[in-house]
Amino acid sequence: MPTVPLPDHAAAVSAATPSAVGECLLVGAGPGDPELLTLKAIKAIGRATVLLVDDLVSDAVLAYASPQARIIHVGKRGGCKSTPQAFIEKLMVQQARAGEVVVRLKGGDPAVFGRSGEELQALREAGVRAEVINGLSSGIMAATALQAPLTHRQHAHGVMLLTGHAAPGEAELDWAAIARTAHAARLTLVIYMGVRAAGAIRAGLLQGLPAQTPVAVVQSVSTPHERQLLTTLGALEADMAKANMASPAIILVGDVLKASAVLQQCGNDSDDNKRIEQPRRVAG
Repeated sequence: MPTVPLPDHAAAVSAATPSAVGECLLVGAGPGDPELLTLKAIKAIGRATVLLVDDLVSDAVLAYASPQARIIHVGKRGGCKSTPQAFIEKLMVQQARAGEVVVRLKGGDPAVFGRSGEELQALREAGVRAEVINGLSSGIMAATALQAPLTHRQHAHGVMLLTGHAAPGEAELDWAAIARTAHAARLTLVIYMGVRAAGAIRAGLLQGLPAQTPVAVVQSVSTPHERQLLTTLGALEADMAKANMASPAIILVGDVLKASAVLQQCGNDSDDNKRIEQPRRVAG
């Protein structure tokens, strides 16, 4: 299959110099593979004089930054210690007001559990010009890695994007209610940051979905460390522990996985079609 070559690195990275009036770009770096960056994202990274970078952004993506740019790592991996959000927003505003071209570089897409809402509000209130440059979300790429759609006429009429990691002080999602809605409306569930809460997610979803509902967990999607677990809702927690699945990972739930080419290849396997994939391989 032909591939579209990335732009020449020298052309993508211009000399980074502060503009007369600063600005801030919220840029999605995609799920990890630098070839999944959009052309607009590459241009923005190359223009940046200051980059505030999430933990999941790879060095291969940062290679598109100007050598003169300042790169500040701010953490932001679900469930892990990171720079406080309020400090990041203050730094974005401060640097932009100083005339810098600030790129807030995030894994996946800024608008999907990427805190873009809070950051855009802070920038607007400070009078800083802002723009969002979308990236491919890891939830979509997880389905692609399994050669599965997220919607299908026979299996799924829609998609719910959910977080398995509630903010401190907030109530957890009502997984039982979500399961009943998903069952009634025939929806695919795409769960971000759900590894630590897998047990609670499983228990709640079983109140509205059958135990044999197909489930997939895709860890480090699109990277050399990608791993896949194909199982059922009833066996989710035990199989994740057995496979030592870890963050960052996406959990996909729904009958749409029956259309996965990977799952169909496992159709004749024993042990309820459970399968643990090796990095970047579909075992035969």
